[in-house]
Amino acid sequence: MRNPIRCYRTSIARSKVEQLQGTGSNCIRIRLPAAMALLSPSSSRHHPLPVVAALLLLMAMAARPSVASLLYDQVEITWGGDHSFFYMDRQGADVLALCLEETNGGSGFASKDTYLYGRFDIDIMLVANNSAGTVATFYLMPDGEVPWAYHDEIDLEFLGNATGEPYTLHTNIFVNGAGAREQQFRLWFDPTTDFHTYSIEWNPKHIIILVDGTPVRAFKNHAARGVPFPTWQRMRLQGTLWNADEWATQGGRVKTDWTQAPFYAYYRNLRVTPCAPSPGVAWCGDEPPESAWFERRLDRAALKEAQEKHMIYDYCVDEKRFKDKGFPKECNAD
Repeated sequence: MRNPIRCYRTSIARSKVEQLQGTGSNCIRIRLPAAMALLSPSSSRHHPLPVVAALLLLMAMAARPSVASLLYDQVEITWGGDHSFFYMDRQGADVLALCLEETNGGSGFASKDTYLYGRFDIDIMLVANNSAGTVATFYLMPDGEVPWAYHDEIDLEFLGNATGEPYTLHTNIFVNGAGAREQQFRLWFDPTTDFHTYSIEWNPKHIIILVDGTPVRAFKNHAARGVPFPTWQRMRLQGTLWNADEWATQGGRVKTDWTQAPFYAYYRNLRVTPCAPSPGVAWCGDEPPESAWFERRLDRAALKEAQEKHMIYDYCVDEKRFKDKGFPKECNAD
């Protein structure tokens, strides 16, 4: 059986891959050799890539005895591998393009390592143009079949919108199976024209979510007041692109326009600073509260300014939602 041929071009201005619908003279027609199969590790089929980008990525991998800084070495595609792929951009960084089509349900990746506490930074360029109904994510979640009663999650979801409308960053924190801690922000830039850095900092004192280094959310450890906080369970870093048009855009009123597919979200430059136990400490869960590793100061002035300017929903002020049962304990703990 012959390998299918698809038609791609490299958009130099935006350092991304755009699929062509036809087979015109500007289109690169390729069949990849067997070596290219490793660029989509969860797929048994060869996936077509831009020729130059693919060769650069293979050369970079071959030339370096250690590829710890390559995204390819840090994560694996966990689903949708027939449509997603790695390529090398003009800055020499390998980029993972996650793909969503009506027929594939989306795609995702997961880190090869798990972590208990750490700082996690990644650069993302989101779905361009009419992205309504699509959701790109970046989150931490326990590995394996964890019962829901023990489910923890630190969640960033990017809710697509119609062309020209702002993206919404939807955040949530689950502990012991309980979430409903949503805060939402309007991104103050166009996240589809360039890469921006999104970060999670998680330690026994707090969870901080940052956008381009600016803190937008902080969730403090108030376990002493009866507020659950993730302190013992290792988690795996994950990212996905999927269709959620039943709720994602304007409460589900705007549906995904599949004539605009395929949709792509691009991830690169994953930087992980995991917790390293101090001498004499067996694991990070036993790290004393006064440990220097946890003494990363929160810029509260920057947090306050970002929330005043860009927050559009905060569960802690939703009186209608908590009218009968009262606000969660953490809402009055700070």
